[in-house]
Amino acid sequence: MTLSDATGHGGAAVNGDTGPAQESDETHKERVDRELGELLQGMRVAGTGVQVLFAFLLTLPFSAGFEKVDHAGRWLFYIAMLSAAVASICFIAPATQHRVLFRSSLKEPMLHRANRLGVVGGVALAISMTCSTGLVVESFLGSLPAALLAGGVAALSAWLWFVQPLLSLHRDGGVGDRRAGDDGGRAGTP
Repeated sequence: MTLSDATGHGGAAVNGDTGPAQESDETHKERVDRELGELLQGMRVAGTGVQVLFAFLLTLPFSAGFEKVDHAGRWLFYIAMLSAAVASICFIAPATQHRVLFRSSLKEPMLHRANRLGVVGGVALAISMTCSTGLVVESFLGSLPAALLAGGVAALSAWLWFVQPLLSLHRDGGVGDRRAGDDGGRAGTP
């Protein structure tokens, strides 16, 4: 994490970073290793949450009362289950690829690929949470409250997970990691 990444605006470092001295003392290989470790740890946290949701969804059709779920509710269930499966795959893939590519010279491409998988996994998780919320609320309160609350979940996850960081990146001029000589995975990385 660069100094501007740690603060979001180039101010004082947080989370134990020592500031600019750390950046100048860290080699490119050390930075890639650290960033990959941080990314994999974040995906483990997200992966645990999505796996709990996925497990709940897998058991739901075998629960008493599922036969009472209407047509719209069943579609919400199918979409939630499929998107939870996609999110699980995306969050697990980097750790599995890391094992397959162990001791190869492909850490940096793996880091960029894992970052993209994390974003796709986040989108799939947001969809699954939105549909799961809609399904549960629709079963108890009806379609309108379900649509409103599911829309709230979708809006909140979209804002906090995607829009707010993209706005910060835009305000920063999109130069967070490029200040340290990295293209952020945007230039021709597999």
